[in-house]
Amino acid sequence: MLIDFIPIVVLTVLATGLAGLVVLIGHLFGPRRPSKRKGMPYESGMRPIGPGARRMPVRFYLVAVLFILFDIEVVFLLPWAVVFRQLGLFGLVEMLIFIVILLVGYVYAWKKGALEWE
Repeated sequence: MLIDFIPIVVLTVLATGLAGLVVLIGHLFGPRRPSKRKGMPYESGMRPIGPGARRMPVRFYLVAVLFILFDIEVVFLLPWAVVFRQLGLFGLVEMLIFIVILLVGYVYAWKKGALEWE
Protein backbone atom coordinates (compact mmCIF):
# COMPACT_ATOMS: atom_id res chain seq x y z
CA MET A 1 0.00 0.00 0.00
CA LEU A 2 2.75 2.46 0.91
CA ILE A 3 4.73 1.47 -2.17
CA ASP A 4 2.16 3.34 -4.28
CA PHE A 5 3.31 6.63 -2.74
CA ILE A 6 7.01 6.21 -3.60
CA PRO A 7 6.76 8.23 -6.87
CA ILE A 8 5.08 11.09 -5.01
CA VAL A 9 7.76 11.09 -2.31
CA VAL A 10 10.54 10.97 -4.93
CA LEU A 11 8.95 13.86 -6.86
CA THR A 12 8.53 15.92 -3.69
CA VAL A 13 12.14 15.32 -2.62
CA LEU A 14 13.47 16.15 -6.09
CA ALA A 15 11.35 19.30 -6.41
CA THR A 16 12.35 20.53 -2.94
CA GLY A 17 16.01 19.74 -3.55
CA LEU A 18 16.04 21.45 -6.94
CA ALA A 19 14.30 24.54 -5.55
CA GLY A 20 16.80 24.73 -2.70
CA LEU A 21 19.70 24.23 -5.09
CA VAL A 22 18.52 27.03 -7.40
CA VAL A 23 18.13 29.44 -4.47
CA LEU A 24 21.56 28.47 -3.10
CA ILE A 25 23.26 28.93 -6.49
CA GLY A 26 21.58 32.31 -6.95
CA HIS A 27 22.68 33.39 -3.49
CA LEU A 28 26.27 32.19 -3.95
CA PHE A 29 26.90 33.41 -7.51
CA GLY A 30 24.46 36.29 -7.85
CA PRO A 31 25.69 39.86 -8.10
CA ARG A 32 25.76 41.87 -4.90
CA ARG A 33 26.20 45.55 -5.55
CA PRO A 34 24.00 47.34 -3.04
CA SER A 35 23.58 51.07 -3.41
CA LYS A 36 21.42 53.75 -1.86
CA ARG A 37 19.41 54.09 -5.04
CA LYS A 38 18.71 50.36 -5.27
CA GLY A 39 17.56 50.35 -1.67
CA MET A 40 14.89 52.98 -2.30
CA PRO A 41 11.31 51.88 -2.91
CA TYR A 42 10.24 51.94 -6.54
CA GLU A 43 6.85 53.31 -7.43
CA SER A 44 6.18 53.60 -11.17
CA GLY A 45 9.30 55.65 -11.82
CA MET A 46 8.22 58.40 -9.44
CA ARG A 47 9.66 59.42 -6.11
CA PRO A 48 7.61 57.70 -3.40
CA ILE A 49 5.50 59.83 -1.11
CA GLY A 50 5.30 58.75 2.51
CA PRO A 51 6.64 55.60 4.11
CA GLY A 52 7.07 52.39 2.13
CA ALA A 53 5.12 50.34 4.65
CA ARG A 54 1.83 51.56 6.08
CA ARG A 55 -0.62 50.12 8.53
CA MET A 56 -3.34 48.03 6.98
CA PRO A 57 -6.74 47.64 8.61
CA VAL A 58 -7.37 44.35 10.39
CA ARG A 59 -10.55 43.98 8.34
CA PHE A 60 -8.43 43.39 5.21
CA TYR A 61 -6.70 40.42 6.82
CA LEU A 62 -9.97 39.10 8.23
CA VAL A 63 -11.59 39.04 4.79
CA ALA A 64 -8.50 37.38 3.31
CA VAL A 65 -8.46 34.67 5.99
CA LEU A 66 -12.18 34.03 5.61
CA PHE A 67 -11.79 33.74 1.84
CA ILE A 68 -8.99 31.21 2.20
CA LEU A 69 -10.90 29.29 4.85
CA PHE A 70 -14.09 28.96 2.83
CA ASP A 71 -12.17 28.37 -0.40
CA ILE A 72 -10.26 25.45 1.09
CA GLU A 73 -13.40 23.96 2.57
CA VAL A 74 -15.21 24.15 -0.75
CA VAL A 75 -12.34 22.18 -2.34
CA PHE A 76 -13.66 19.16 -0.43
CA LEU A 77 -16.71 19.15 -2.73
CA LEU A 78 -14.74 17.86 -5.73
CA PRO A 79 -13.59 14.51 -4.27
CA TRP A 80 -17.09 14.01 -2.90
CA ALA A 81 -18.60 14.65 -6.33
CA VAL A 82 -16.22 12.12 -7.90
CA VAL A 83 -17.29 9.28 -5.58
CA PHE A 84 -20.88 10.44 -5.03
CA ARG A 85 -22.53 7.34 -6.53
CA GLN A 86 -20.39 5.01 -4.44
CA LEU A 87 -21.24 6.79 -1.18
CA GLY A 88 -24.99 6.66 -1.71
CA LEU A 89 -27.40 8.24 0.75
CA PHE A 90 -24.84 8.26 3.57
CA GLY A 91 -22.46 10.41 1.51
CA LEU A 92 -25.26 12.79 0.59
CA VAL A 93 -26.32 13.28 4.21
CA GLU A 94 -22.72 13.80 5.34
CA MET A 95 -22.15 16.41 2.64
CA LEU A 96 -25.38 18.18 3.52
CA ILE A 97 -24.20 18.36 7.14
CA PHE A 98 -20.85 19.72 5.95
CA ILE A 99 -22.55 22.37 3.79
CA VAL A 100 -24.88 23.37 6.64
CA ILE A 101 -21.87 23.84 8.92
CA LEU A 102 -20.21 25.99 6.22
CA LEU A 103 -23.36 28.04 5.80
CA VAL A 104 -23.66 28.59 9.56
CA GLY A 105 -20.09 29.88 9.64
CA TYR A 106 -20.69 32.06 6.58
CA VAL A 107 -23.89 33.56 8.02
CA TYR A 108 -22.14 34.16 11.36
CA ALA A 109 -19.28 36.01 9.64
CA TRP A 110 -21.77 37.96 7.54
CA LYS A 111 -23.87 39.00 10.56
CA LYS A 112 -20.76 40.06 12.48
CA GLY A 113 -19.87 42.35 9.57
CA ALA A 114 -16.63 40.55 8.72
CA LEU A 115 -17.43 40.64 5.00
CA GLU A 116 -18.23 44.36 4.87
CA TRP A 117 -15.68 46.41 2.98
CA GLU A 118 -15.61 50.10 3.86
